[in-house]
Amino acid sequence: MGAVYDKLETCLKSLREKTQFQPEVAVILGSGLGDYADSITIEQTVNYTDIEGFPVSTVAGHKGRFVFGYVNQVPVVIMQGRVHYYEGYPMTDVVLPTRLMGMMGAKKLILTNAAGGVNYDFHPGDFMLITDHITTAVPSPLIGENIEKFGPRFPDMSQVYSLRMREIIEREADRLGIPLQEGVYAQLTGPAYETPAEIRMCRSWGADAVGMSTACEAMAARHMGMEVCGISCITNLAAGMSKQQLDHKEVQETADRVAVQFKKLVTAIVSNV
Repeated sequence: MGAVYDKLETCLKSLREKTQFQPEVAVILGSGLGDYADSITIEQTVNYTDIEGFPVSTVAGHKGRFVFGYVNQVPVVIMQGRVHYYEGYPMTDVVLPTRLMGMMGAKKLILTNAAGGVNYDFHPGDFMLITDHITTAVPSPLIGENIEKFGPRFPDMSQVYSLRMREIIEREADRLGIPLQEGVYAQLTGPAYETPAEIRMCRSWGADAVGMSTACEAMAARHMGMEVCGISCITNLAAGMSKQQLDHKEVQETADRVAVQFKKLVTAIVSNV
């Protein structure tokens, strides 16, 4: 199946030497949102550095480990910290953790991220349900030899984000009294924050939020047949939309401010999907 699949098999073998946990749902936690994993019923944790061949996140606020456990009796695997393209990894390594969780048995994937608001109706602290994405600015994770065990050479991406899961999220957010925006997420490479001109470009494309992750992981998961949903925490208005300069500290502070609501929403999603 090629070098990419061989690397995945090596990672899976190394991981299975440490745990035989069988997850049903996989969750990837974005910048400033990683503390959610500490609140579940934890069975086991495995550091990324202990998995042979596994790429390691270098971003502040990302703990860099898998957390295995239960959310209201649902077996989950949670990534505390993801790998980004801007860290210098090839895109196949960026989506390796997503594929690995699918190989562990997870059939559903919940993606979260911290994102900049491109839509003028959005405000820092809002949650945005991802309805679609734009990946024009980043390489596809499916470039190269196709892994036939995962999916077809030319996979359909007309509904990356499950309508069923989106309806559940909308229902649970309404039940919990959590305001929920919805829109299109655009992934750019980073690590520099976008210029005002790039944000205007994203808005002209139809994007409502912009970030440096998530969409590539969603593509890789859909290729494997996983059911996918995504939520962005709008941590700031994107470049050119306010006079405030952008920095990672603001991202973490906003995520911390809405952490209680975020935990309630993710717990409700995992429990119902």
